[in-house]
Amino acid sequence: MKTTLLYIGMLAASTIVLGSCSDDFLSQSNSHQLTPENFFDSDAAVEKAVWPLYSYVWYDFNDKFYYGMGDGRANNITAQYSNYIYPYTNFTETSLSQGLTEAWGSLYSVVAQSNNAINNIRNYSTAAVSEAAKQSAIAEARFMRGTAYWYIASLWGCGIIYDNTSDMVNNYVVPANNRTDVLEFAIRDLEYAAKYLPKTQTGAGRVTRYAAYGMLSRLYLSMAGLTTDGQYNGSNIKAETDMNSGKHNAYYLDLAKKAALKVVNESGAQLLDNYGDLFAASTIDNNKESLFQLQFIPGTSVGGAAQSMTRFLAWSTMVADQNAWGGATYCSYDLFEEFSDYKDPTLNTKVDDKIRRHYSVASYGESYPELSADASTPYVYGKTESPSSQGANIKKYVIGTKKVNGFSEPNNSGINTYMLRLAEVYLNYVEAVMGDADATNDAVALKLFNAIRLRAQVPVKNSITWEDLRHEFRMEFAFEGLYWFQLLRRSYSHQQEVVNYLNNQNRNASYFESSTNTYKLSKDYAAPGPDVKIATAANLVLPMSDTDQTKNPNLKPDASGKAKTVPYTFGDREVSESELFQ
Repeated sequence: MKTTLLYIGMLAASTIVLGSCSDDFLSQSNSHQLTPENFFDSDAAVEKAVWPLYSYVWYDFNDKFYYGMGDGRANNITAQYSNYIYPYTNFTETSLSQGLTEAWGSLYSVVAQSNNAINNIRNYSTAAVSEAAKQSAIAEARFMRGTAYWYIASLWGCGIIYDNTSDMVNNYVVPANNRTDVLEFAIRDLEYAAKYLPKTQTGAGRVTRYAAYGMLSRLYLSMAGLTTDGQYNGSNIKAETDMNSGKHNAYYLDLAKKAALKVVNESGAQLLDNYGDLFAASTIDNNKESLFQLQFIPGTSVGGAAQSMTRFLAWSTMVADQNAWGGATYCSYDLFEEFSDYKDPTLNTKVDDKIRRHYSVASYGESYPELSADASTPYVYGKTESPSSQGANIKKYVIGTKKVNGFSEPNNSGINTYMLRLAEVYLNYVEAVMGDADATNDAVALKLFNAIRLRAQVPVKNSITWEDLRHEFRMEFAFEGLYWFQLLRRSYSHQQEVVNYLNNQNRNASYFESSTNTYKLSKDYAAPGPDVKIATAANLVLPMSDTDQTKNPNLKPDASGKAKTVPYTFGDREVSESELFQ
């Protein structure tokens, strides 16, 4: 069913592959008899048209950048041989670094294809299509577009806003818009989605209004750090000199709380009882904790709808089919130490986060029956295979071979990718309640925070500090592409604190110990990894790729090192606060 929907949807949406703001990436093609003029003739057809937005447009982002930036930059990963990770870990990336063009292109592919779906539904739906179906499908596309624009604003500190891809085909050399405008555009998309998406799923994995509220809790927190007070109006942008003020916009903190509570109180979503079930082959897809996942198709690759990421994490062909290129992609020493020997400042004791470490990181002696086709002989990391080539590889998203799970294929594990789950919304609520105080003993915040800790079987808290929240976020979401974005959000109010934290992490530690000729945890900084540079505030945004700068000179940095930006002209708000939070 997924395959059929994807194929039809790709045709109906008049496929655009956008790798950059350039003419070749904006070219449009449709080689099938189906056309927008004859496709949108029923509610079911409109619903099918947005299905491609769950997979193939995100392919390049999911393939490497999801974890390369989200975890590599945050120093959850050490990968000294992988040039799509170590430049970001070591702050040595340039405009020529691998991954920049692909990530920007994939996110703008989401934007372009969302625009196509929105405009085709508006322009070509026949009288047989209900208004409710049009609104819901447009809301689904705007959910995707808003999410993509949040990533763009966060990573590059600016972006090009447009809502009609056809207009860009012959006029792609345009200036970028500033970060807060891009974020505001994303918020408006997601507010529309929160109003018009259905309360319950229309099909497995499809987003609901509560997915939109959950994503809004994330975006409102970003806006709270980037603006001064009140609703964004273009003139209340926080000055760069105030990024160490410790202050947040109370208006957006309140909205973040309200959005999170909508999910908590109304969605019906629940934490899974067992942390390991979040990434088990049989329970990862569209479970009761998931609010938004990329929907990949088991079997052979269909239009880029394969879950290719696992092959870059899996460490051997005993745990993935045929291609397993993650043998030298490790949990960082810094993260492993925090999992295993965390000196908790609130509890005044050391905490070993055994459960989350076990399911996040494969380490010596850990037994994984789910990776073995023989129930009587579980796979034991460091023993089933030669320990000389194993250190502490990434376990999340590694689900074994087809003999074990029944569906994975070479280059396609067939499972989904988490983009938003309920546990994040819980922690977003805690962060919003904490606000400028950097601490809280709010009863609801404690209940949500401790629910996550109880599942992990680590001691609960009677109060929560910012350090507690940072630590919990890292432990819960390691290798889920999120930790860098939490640090970024913190930098909007505590910039120097975040820069200091980045420089005090144990980055790029070598895993090879020459005295024993084995790979193991080691603090030794050694070849072949490039040296780690000292991070500065400039490293809190990425450079535009050289390819994109060449094709659109407006993206070239000026003397300050940033691309020139212009404000975006917004129309009237489509959704009011009272409509969202009655």
